[in-house]
Amino acid sequence: MWRRILNSPIDWFILVIPLILTITGIITIYTITFNQGRSALATDQTIFAALGLVALIILMFSDYRFLRSLSGVLYFVGLVLLVPLLPWLAVKLPFTLKVFGAYRWLDFGFFQLQPAEVFKLIGAIFSASLLTNFVSRINWRRALSYLLLALAPVLLVLAQPDLGTAAVIAAVFTGVFLAALPPGRIIIALLIVFALAAPVSWSNLKPYQRERVEAFLSPTADPQGQGYNVRQALIAVGSGGLSGRGFGQGSQTVLNFLPVAHTDFVFAGFAEATGFIGSLTILWLYILLIFRILALARDSTDTFGSLLAVGIAAKFIFQITVHIGMNLGLLPVTGIPLPFMSYGGTSLIIDLAAIGILQSIHIRQKKLGFQ
Repeated sequence: MWRRILNSPIDWFILVIPLILTITGIITIYTITFNQGRSALATDQTIFAALGLVALIILMFSDYRFLRSLSGVLYFVGLVLLVPLLPWLAVKLPFTLKVFGAYRWLDFGFFQLQPAEVFKLIGAIFSASLLTNFVSRINWRRALSYLLLALAPVLLVLAQPDLGTAAVIAAVFTGVFLAALPPGRIIIALLIVFALAAPVSWSNLKPYQRERVEAFLSPTADPQGQGYNVRQALIAVGSGGLSGRGFGQGSQTVLNFLPVAHTDFVFAGFAEATGFIGSLTILWLYILLIFRILALARDSTDTFGSLLAVGIAAKFIFQITVHIGMNLGLLPVTGIPLPFMSYGGTSLIIDLAAIGILQSIHIRQKKLGFQ
């Protein structure tokens, strides 16, 4: 197997960078949780990484084009998995799990699945399949149909409620739509519709969601309430200084002043340990990864492969930007994980599976001259 990997025309940047980030994430999670007696989380993350690596290898050596024929089935299955998490239904089911006031997980005993995380990748596959034959030929009917199909999973995830993940799924569908080069008049019309819908969306947010936005706009107004997490994250980032305080040495993370530092605020935990130099290094790794994915999308001669790469890039770009932004107090807290580094089995396995798909696109582009 390893000989086959070494002899394949792999994009080593797209392969190695996620592996470095994953290992760094496991180390960060371990050092954050060790003194809290929760080091088993790092062990779990290692197991998830191993499962994700298996998925990566399988998808790498599979022809990614089979995903196009399965896109409709994947979309349907994804919606079916989201339906049991509707609050009015989830409260009646024994296999749903409520955490922090939201039903986001299906509990199968040996494994907890977060369907919304799976749909981030399904959204990229399904949207690329929908628009493959209509690049530069999107009319009003196709745009409206696409919008309705995109809204279905977004609204189901919003109902959990999970605003952050719903926004990621919306970003994936939007990225692929823009890559399909719709007419400017359709883009302008959709922007107007979204602008008009913004007040309605704001009024329908849960109270805690509105409070997070208000805390972002005025973080000092409620320093012990909604502004607490952001304030502690900023202290953690600032205390890292130039070279950091060292893994397991940061007061904000080790003493648990920074809540859920292994998930929502893993970047702040890493920044406290490694400082400005470490944070900048991680940021550049993410930038290089995104650059390579977008280059792959640009160079692919297969429209489906190109749009699929754009969808995956949109997922990563949005998550990285929002996660780091909220850790630095530049964006509202939404609970979006940092790809490859935040704790979470479903998210890590899906991220590594996405890398396998990207490698499949690259390998078939180079090795087969695209057949």
